[in-house]
Amino acid sequence: MTELIAPVILCGGGGTRLWPRSRTARPKPFLPLIGIETLFQQALSRTRNRSVFGAPVIVTGSAHLEHVERQADSAGISILVEPSARNTAAAIALAAHRLAPDRVMLVCPSDHHIADAAAFVAAAQQGASLAREGWLVSFGIHADRPETGFGYIRRGEPIASTGGFRIDRFVEKPDRTRAQAFLDEGGYDWNGGIFAFTAGRFLAELEAHRPDIAQVVARAVAEGTQSGDFFTPDAELFAAVPSESIDYAVMEKTDRAAVVPVDMGWSDIGNWQVLRDARTGDADGNRVLGRAELVDCRNVLVETDGPRVSVIGLEDVCIVVDGDEVLVTTVDGAQKVGKLAGAQNQSGAA
Repeated sequence: MTELIAPVILCGGGGTRLWPRSRTARPKPFLPLIGIETLFQQALSRTRNRSVFGAPVIVTGSAHLEHVERQADSAGISILVEPSARNTAAAIALAAHRLAPDRVMLVCPSDHHIADAAAFVAAAQQGASLAREGWLVSFGIHADRPETGFGYIRRGEPIASTGGFRIDRFVEKPDRTRAQAFLDEGGYDWNGGIFAFTAGRFLAELEAHRPDIAQVVARAVAEGTQSGDFFTPDAELFAAVPSESIDYAVMEKTDRAAVVPVDMGWSDIGNWQVLRDARTGDADGNRVLGRAELVDCRNVLVETDGPRVSVIGLEDVCIVVDGDEVLVTTVDGAQKVGKLAGAQNQSGAA
């Protein structure tokens, strides 16, 4: 019998790009942005099939433990508490040390939306098969527009009988002209930050390419403490781990990188424009949550937690009211929200 895939759910974030709804104390994974479940709960729901997935391993910071505990179904879940944020390479290594070396890890961000859960599960199983053959797998998100906000993966040679491909190269976020060239050429996918590999293979690759990260995480885990479902590595040692992403630390360096292309209605919900587009609009493309009246408006998003919002004659605008904060932005300006003083200098209030 094939061993169950271990979902590793990465939780955290500063909450700035969807400010003022998303705050440092309650960032977007823990908000019900699409539907009644939070993005974190949706991530757990996608891995609930116990014929495919084992109980999740959640990696989070102490600041978000309250949300994790309240929103997760605690049965069988392991929670790994990062004493400090050290980026994804360290977070994944922490989880890998808590799993058997031959166990397949499916690493998933907790703040993405995936509309087609069946396609996600099928891709996870395909990726797991490649991982058991020693590949480190990225999931290539179907690119349907010349997006400049994501990195890209260029597919190389197909891997026989798997449906996967060797990764020819990773590409940094392009400008619009280059992004359009990728779509015209074909063979490029967005890098969605979802990965599959065995725990032992990942740790071996991390040791080969970034021993400074691998060795300090190993010592921090060895000196860590278990309390019920919670495991915390040694805080002083973990704080000394170099901060690096899995892409730079491992995936761009290994010669065993593979990609599984998948079209699953994925969105990173990266800003208010992306959230608007992920929601279902009315006949004029307007999306409204809360008390609002729109007249002669097109493609307007309004979200208010109290005050009534009235809008006349606007197009491609996002209006958000959260407590005593009000945001008004064009969709083109949505990517700059995280640079606002209100987003950068939060009081910590949720």
